Amino acid sequence: MEDYDPLALENQLCFPLYAASKELTRQYKPLLGPLGLTYTQYVAMMALWEHDGITVGELGAKLYLDSATLTPLLKRLENHGYVQRERSKEDERAVIVTLTDEGRDLRKRAVDVPFCMAGCLKLAPEEALELKRLLTKVLQSFA
Repeated sequence: MEDYDPLALENQLCFPLYAASKELTRQYKPLLGPLGLTYTQYVAMMALWEHDGITVGELGAKLYLDSATLTPLLKRLENHGYVQRERSKEDERAVIVTLTDEGRDLRKRAVDVPFCMAGCLKLAPEEALELKRLLTKVLQSFA
């Protein structure tokens, strides 16, 4: 029986998660480039397409991003004309992010991205759903 090495790369759960995430992000590049979006901007837009008019804090919680990462990202999306940010009238500490008409229209141009990405994965639909379920469970364990 071989000795188990706790530091062997092949024995790590984190490494295939890291490598798969990096590779998936790389696969998104040619699909998001024509939209003028990075992957992180794309997931921010998806969250806003689903929940328009949320606070920066709520958006950060949905995306697992802190404000130091989210603020410059939102500034770039604002410069593209996709979102606008304004202080809440009820609570000056809160900044509300809303989609512009151009940001809402971008959704129509991005609608095929998930279907194109599904073709990159060599997983049966039920395997993809199981992987998503397990990864969601992993994320929830850190909450």
